[in-house]
Amino acid sequence: MPMSELVVGTAHERARFVADEVAALWADEVDAEARFPAEAVAAMRKQRLLSVAVPTEFGGEGLSLREVSEIARILGSRCAASGMIFAMHQTQIYSLVKHGNTEALRAFVVEVTSNQLLLASATTELGIGGDVSRSYCAVEDLGGHLLLIKNAPVISYGEDADAIVVTARRTPESQPNDQVLVVCRRADLTLEKTTDWNTLGLRGTCSVGYILRATSTPDMVAEAPYSHISTNTMLPVSHVVWSSVWLGIADAALEKARKYVRAAARKQPGVSSPGALRLAETAAVAQQFADLVDSSARRYDLATQTRDGSDESATTDSIGFALSMNNLKVTTSISVVEIIGQTMLICGISGYREDSEYSLGRHLRDAHGAAVMVNNDRIMAGSAQMAIGYRGTL
Repeated sequence: MPMSELVVGTAHERARFVADEVAALWADEVDAEARFPAEAVAAMRKQRLLSVAVPTEFGGEGLSLREVSEIARILGSRCAASGMIFAMHQTQIYSLVKHGNTEALRAFVVEVTSNQLLLASATTELGIGGDVSRSYCAVEDLGGHLLLIKNAPVISYGEDADAIVVTARRTPESQPNDQVLVVCRRADLTLEKTTDWNTLGLRGTCSVGYILRATSTPDMVAEAPYSHISTNTMLPVSHVVWSSVWLGIADAALEKARKYVRAAARKQPGVSSPGALRLAETAAVAQQFADLVDSSARRYDLATQTRDGSDESATTDSIGFALSMNNLKVTTSISVVEIIGQTMLICGISGYREDSEYSLGRHLRDAHGAAVMVNNDRIMAGSAQMAIGYRGTL
């Protein structure tokens, strides 16, 4: 059956179908086996969710980041690993759409859309302490063909991606912070596994370490420096879509807590349980969480349309914007753990059990991954430096 015949409804309706009818069915198995959520990603391809952020002129749907973040939230509510893979893929899409100025990269975006290719990234590197703004790996020009070798401690779902977007020094002579973004097709690279992936949560992202050896061509290198791409697109988009997935995890936990409180109410009509009060309080926190994610996505959408510099906090390369996005990531990664902790108290032993319909174990374990996906301490250290000289408002 042609892929187009499987597409139903709006992007959000299709996302709900993928989340409820596919991702939710396999989430526990994906978690238990720490395996790639192949069924959910196949469904995303069939429903053409991988290209929703691609502009219409390239064959996509041209959704705003706010709309894309809502899809990440929907998917994350049923399978955090599936939601996170969608989110990380979209970060690469935005980077290529905004900064892929060569004819070859524009053609690649069209190909990604037509064939629903899945993109991964390799930005971290062994020996630089998690600092993605520096690389040891360098692009070597072998007379029209490029070679790069990167020892990456993490490449999420690398073996299942159709292409990997890699950071490297511009040349072997370049400084560590003089980086470029290179698109490497899966057929043109090898991955030598250096670590396994046996973690507390987010197990289906398969974020294994590899030595990546790849070839590419000069026209598959983004013209803008990686520092510009990271500041203006990659970091803010990732913080918004990651936070949206975490919000989905909180949604799932609250849904179970509501069901638990309703079941208790049916057993004792007219009696307000202690869990009901805690549920109301937790729902209020979750609303603040959702409002923060939504306003941050709107801020990005507005900032990418701001060109006149009339508001120094409105453009994506401003200090105020960077601080707001850092605050988003840190705040939401803390909130998701707190919300699920409260739902655990509401559901009691039923939430603690792994064999209960109210089980919150997977959600709690996934939530704890949020603070260490780019460690909060590293982010706040960067914010501290920016905050010293910033005189604007957030």
